[in-house]
Amino acid sequence: MGTQTAAASDNAQHTPMMQQYLRIKGEHPGTLVFYRMGDFYELFFDDAEKAARLLDLTLTQRGASGGNPIKMAGVPHHAVEQYLAKLVKLGESVAICEQIGDPATSKGPVERKVVRVVTPGTLTDAALLSDKNDTYLLAVCAGHNRRGVVTTIGLAWLNLASGALRLAEVAPDQVAAALERIRPAEILVADAPSSNDSNAWTVPTGFGATTRVPVWHFDVASGTQRLCDQLEVAGLDGFGAHSLSSACGAAGALLLYAAATQGQQLRHVRSLKVEYESEYIGLDPSTRRNLELTETLRGTDSPTLCSLLDTCCTTMGSRLLRHWLHHPPRDASFAQARQQAIGALLDAPPQASLDGLRSALRQISDIERITGRLALLSARPRDLSSLRDTFITLPELRAQLAAVTAAADSLARIDTALVPPADCVDLLKRAVAQEPAAMVRDGGVIARGYDADLDELRDISENCGQFLIDLETRERARTGIGNLRVEYNKVHGFYIEVTRGQTDKVPDDYRRRQTLKNAERYITPELKTFEDKALSAQERALAREKALYEALLQSLLPFIADCQRVALALAELDLLAAFAERARALDWVARVSRRRVASISNRAGTPWSKRKSSSSSRTTACSIPNASCC
Repeated sequence: MGTQTAAASDNAQHTPMMQQYLRIKGEHPGTLVFYRMGDFYELFFDDAEKAARLLDLTLTQRGASGGNPIKMAGVPHHAVEQYLAKLVKLGESVAICEQIGDPATSKGPVERKVVRVVTPGTLTDAALLSDKNDTYLLAVCAGHNRRGVVTTIGLAWLNLASGALRLAEVAPDQVAAALERIRPAEILVADAPSSNDSNAWTVPTGFGATTRVPVWHFDVASGTQRLCDQLEVAGLDGFGAHSLSSACGAAGALLLYAAATQGQQLRHVRSLKVEYESEYIGLDPSTRRNLELTETLRGTDSPTLCSLLDTCCTTMGSRLLRHWLHHPPRDASFAQARQQAIGALLDAPPQASLDGLRSALRQISDIERITGRLALLSARPRDLSSLRDTFITLPELRAQLAAVTAAADSLARIDTALVPPADCVDLLKRAVAQEPAAMVRDGGVIARGYDADLDELRDISENCGQFLIDLETRERARTGIGNLRVEYNKVHGFYIEVTRGQTDKVPDDYRRRQTLKNAERYITPELKTFEDKALSAQERALAREKALYEALLQSLLPFIADCQRVALALAELDLLAAFAERARALDWVARVSRRRVASISNRAGTPWSKRKSSSSSRTTACSIPNASCC
């Protein structure tokens, strides 16, 4: 029996703080608990040993609780993301336990609670995510016939960073191909086979970390209702998902798990896409690997088809490229529409050049993921300034696009979608500082003029320098001490410093605050009054700014759907522009078969087409010579 299990056997024997920790740990038995203590996240007992081994931390032992030595390991809170990234990469999950009580008013241990659980499939922080790869959480639910034979496998997968939710149902022998296409980071499965699962069907291995959840999470009726509640609809007919019972069961488990890890509702998951096997060109896992679409046979990112094509200006475009490569549509109209858009971009007039468009795209931030963090109320100040700056850039981008929208329906659709919500832009302009601090706790996040009370508190705090200069000038004149200094430090606050040779000139109203080797430090009633006012103003300003920022996040929630619309349009435009750039740089032209379908050229066979002469016309437009991306 492990130390932690033994330690938890009789909770009453432990100190109050360890009782609190063990209670929280008991709620998250299979997860590492990062327990906040001051400036560190501490781990105890078995968690400490495991973290020390995985993260190369120093394992210490301090005292005992309940008769067992307390093994400890810790990481500094300001560097926690780099440790989380390592653990997630190793397939571990971490419960982040924060102090939510006030130490000054707490009797006994400060109140703490788990605010979120970081798992391989539920990442949203920029530091934990790969810029050019989507991270998917996937749930699997087996469907049986009347004889208890597994006939259908329901899949539901979610990109929590963007809010994209998809469903599919496949035959049991097609699950491996689906998982190879989706590439989930984490797979949810039932923790025990259901009573009629006589075939004991199991999920293929090697496709991501596996997490077991209770069987009842996959209940079809509950899952269908949970899905309807999430999408705010009465039924799923409009999404084509009403008959996908197994997939709905998987979706129910997925939504329940994702919401639990975030400790809140998923406000940005408001749409659903059902994928059908007949919708895309079928590629089995072996074929997909041998084609080296996004990964070489050696497991590297380059050289691959993706690395050749990816000259996207935004990370959103790069992620969409990977999706298109792994989801080649059977319907030729998709390829033709993309070719038409690429041709329009290549034939654009000088005032709307491809280079000008791509230059504007380089100013775009990853607002897809920023929107996801905004919906989860975890967006940081620089996320909001990046969102604001991106919206401000859109008019320039649309001006570049205007000259070519008539030549391609898809570009016209994109142009229409690139209209940001005016009220959102106005709010961000008024509320967010031009160059905000990285964290709210650092201050300087809310713009001046947004809140009069905050401005007043800032004025008091920021005018300290001039007050100290004026006081120093007056005190030198009053005392005749020419080298008298009025200063401040975080330990002793404000003080008047006088060298030892001048202390006989100190007035009666000076009160000694600190003695140094060569000087004395004093404070006067006037300086003490100002100190109380200034330090109080600084603390109140930070508290006010934090409250304003939290209110701002709430005020931005109604614009989530609009932000998602703009993000999707930007990603598609960026990818089409990248295709056009590749076609121009590599001298590619569109090839059309008798059925006017772009020909398929694989990397090992038919050579890519090159333009024969500068005067040759592009039939439907310039094409990327692979059906996956056409």
